[in-house]
Amino acid sequence: MYILINLRLILVSGKTKEFLFSPSESAGDIAQFVFDNWPEEWADESVSKAEILRLIYQGRFLHGNVTLGALGLPTGKTCVMHLVPRENLPEPNSQDQRQKSKGGTSSCCSASCAIL
Repeated sequence: MYILINLRLILVSGKTKEFLFSPSESAGDIAQFVFDNWPEEWADESVSKAEILRLIYQGRFLHGNVTLGALGLPTGKTCVMHLVPRENLPEPNSQDQRQKSKGGTSSCCSASCAIL
């Protein structure tokens, strides 16, 4: 039996739509599928190409090669992600830089780091 993940995608406007995907599908695959099957109710928010569609899960942008299975998403349940148009992903360490400037420490590795 092939189990799918029900993915509820939310646009910045708050509009939502649910899609079914296999755990082996990547963020890039999902963006391409949604672009190719753009919902009619999202017509006023269409984008020019699939490559600018980005998924956000638990506050983090997903890189195109990350699969749903790698995220540990439960099959047979609904998972929620945001779908946003964005040309480039933020730098991977941009969040660490903000943490350093706020608290003086960073979780960059298994050991605690401190900026002196």
